[in-house]
Amino acid sequence: MASNQPFEMPKHFQELAEKNVEQGRAAYAQFMDAMVQATSMWMGIVPANEATSGFKAVQEKSVRFAKQNAEACFALADEIASAKDIKDVLAVQSRFAQTQMQSYALQAQELGRLMVDATQKAQPRR
Repeated sequence: MASNQPFEMPKHFQELAEKNVEQGRAAYAQFMDAMVQATSMWMGIVPANEATSGFKAVQEKSVRFAKQNAEACFALADEIASAKDIKDVLAVQSRFAQTQMQSYALQAQELGRLMVDATQKAQPRR
């Protein structure tokens, strides 16, 4: 007869998962820093004017959102790594999905607004 014992993650697996999440977080931070530096250098060679300032705002906001979303994913990984059983994992994933969908919707609205502003600024005046 099958027992009804809940699955529990072995402690050494939890520790390994937590270590891997931290290493991933550090690697991602290095990547983002390099990307921000590269795009800043690129934007530095483009002549600054009213048209480009709007797109710079889009770029900066996009980078900020990418960092926020990555941090949310790393927080999810941390929570999953420390989950005691499958029920905890499912609850964490459910909360994450709901929160991130709301966040993505707000981010899309904000980026859309910034793109409209940037496009209007880039159009020649009549």
